[in-house]
Amino acid sequence: MNRSGLVIALVIGVCTGVLFALYPRLDLGISAPFFDPNGIGFWARAHPNWLWGRWIGIWLPTVLAIAIVLVLVVKLVLPRRRMPIPGRAVLLLLSTLALGPGLLANVILKDNWSRPRPIDVTEFQGEEHFVPWWDPRGDCPKNCSFIAGEPSGAFWTLAVAAVTPPPWQALAYGAALLFGAGVGLVRLAGGGHFASDIVFSGVFTFLVIWVMHGLIYRWRATRITDQQVERAIERVALPPYEAMERLIRRAGDGLRRERSCAVTAQRLHGEAFSL
Repeated sequence: MNRSGLVIALVIGVCTGVLFALYPRLDLGISAPFFDPNGIGFWARAHPNWLWGRWIGIWLPTVLAIAIVLVLVVKLVLPRRRMPIPGRAVLLLLSTLALGPGLLANVILKDNWSRPRPIDVTEFQGEEHFVPWWDPRGDCPKNCSFIAGEPSGAFWTLAVAAVTPPPWQALAYGAALLFGAGVGLVRLAGGGHFASDIVFSGVFTFLVIWVMHGLIYRWRATRITDQQVERAIERVALPPYEAMERLIRRAGDGLRRERSCAVTAQRLHGEAFSL
């Protein structure tokens, strides 16, 4: 997550934006080979291998996200235990997932940028009018084509690569890019998104990760340590945890007193009976 990565992402974004703005029907031309006008339309929607690709694209980021959330939950429940994943990594992964694929892609853009999906435009036997990527005035009412949601989630694995140990980091970045591109191809072949939607999903997700990584790791004014993250969680979680400990301790003391009284009463009853 350095300036070179930022420059590359911005160049890709600008070139994609200009190219598909000047030649908007290029999006239609890229999607056309996956469309069968005399058959079922976008044939990849029903092809088992492509369906497997989409399933992996959805569930791999989901499993990673659940694992990170579980690490945080365990820390909240057992605040004195150190997290198995560095605190800054947990913060980066959860914040970028929420801000990138969550807020930017699926809340701000997809529900407000009314670009129809390929499967819905008249050029592919749909009922809505094709519009270029820059035009939010399409016919789509909600959950629209710009930007691609599932590829955005797949490109979020770039955040995982950013916190991978240095010896493996280059390989992790390459794998994340291939994964995002592969999920994008699956969605393109199924008529779910245009090529420009997919490229912008990768660019926007990377920019969110780049900014958050700078805030957490690189920039002197805002960067923090793993220990600071853990201490912040402990400040929230320790008071209720200690209160629960006190309640359990008092309950245990009360049970022990009751047992002691019961044993004493039983002994006295036995002594009285013997007399």
